Amino acid sequence: MKRIAIFQEDLSVGGIQKSLINLLNSLDYDKYDVELFLLKDENFYQAQLPSQIKLHYLNMPSGYFRFMPYGIMRSLKGGMFKQYGHYDIAIDFNSYQIGCAVGATCVDADRHIQWIHNDVGVKYAEESHYRMLWSLFKGKFKYLDEFVAVSAGLAQPFRELAKTGDKRIWVVNNFIDTDEIAEKSALETDIKVDPDCFNIVALGKLCHQKGYDIMLEQFKRLHDVRPEARLYVIGDGPDKDSLTELRDSLGLSDSAHFIGKRSNPYPYLHMMDAFLSTSRYEGQPLNIMEAKSVGLPIYMTKNLEKYCPGIPGMDDPASALAQASRTENVFDPLLEYNNNIREQLDAVLEA
Repeated sequence: MKRIAIFQEDLSVGGIQKSLINLLNSLDYDKYDVELFLLKDENFYQAQLPSQIKLHYLNMPSGYFRFMPYGIMRSLKGGMFKQYGHYDIAIDFNSYQIGCAVGATCVDADRHIQWIHNDVGVKYAEESHYRMLWSLFKGKFKYLDEFVAVSAGLAQPFRELAKTGDKRIWVVNNFIDTDEIAEKSALETDIKVDPDCFNIVALGKLCHQKGYDIMLEQFKRLHDVRPEARLYVIGDGPDKDSLTELRDSLGLSDSAHFIGKRSNPYPYLHMMDAFLSTSRYEGQPLNIMEAKSVGLPIYMTKNLEKYCPGIPGMDDPASALAQASRTENVFDPLLEYNNNIREQLDAVLEA
């Protein structure tokens, strides 16, 4: 049995957190002895982790100390991980937090692996905050042996920016817990939608990356020709106020609704007619695959194709939605997709 240490900041709201929860629920615990190291005790999704997992909560610097350069944090805290013994594999699943990187690179392990959750080439070019973080944590890459990208489109931009040479980059898509989706889709919601309207849903953090400003412009064009269209956005984030102002300035106050975070978004997806994504870049969008499992037609911009295996994008989602008809949502268990991921993951862990 292989002993695996996984380092993650927390289990709060977010795509990385949900990706990890799904991964942990997909593992074969007859083959893998897993210990999960968290920096914070948060569980937004109220996830029940497999009982075989051993949990550790780390006493790592917080607040401004989280922005220490990797090398300094390694010198200060690296020694604390020797107490946990030897692992076959240590994984920095978070890929952003320096504390997770220190743990995954300083614990005694045969292989030190980092997951890649985003198109770092685009993120680095567009976000000054991320460029600052990159300058602080880039020293970790020489201590990592391999990397795992959650979609094929992430591998080359990461290799070029991180200058990892010939270190291996695996591709393992995000596992989707379709059993959970099927069960939770049937639960009640606190809102109802008008069945006479064409109801569109979006899901994700209200931030620059997710491109909700682009979405509102697209929805304005759609609404001009299809006034019965409605948009419901599930999520919260730093851009909420500016997006609300943009919505109001476009005259969409009664047609586009920001309904906030939901620990169970699936019944909200289930009552809708279409799913829309206009992200500027992604890793591999869990929200799109979850919407596909619910049975929603997917309308996404062309740039997202490289992150979403098997799902076509479009140059002009507004025009496509203007012609769309309402169809019955038929649940998709994503059997082939998830079986492929199990094979991909086993290939990494058994290498």
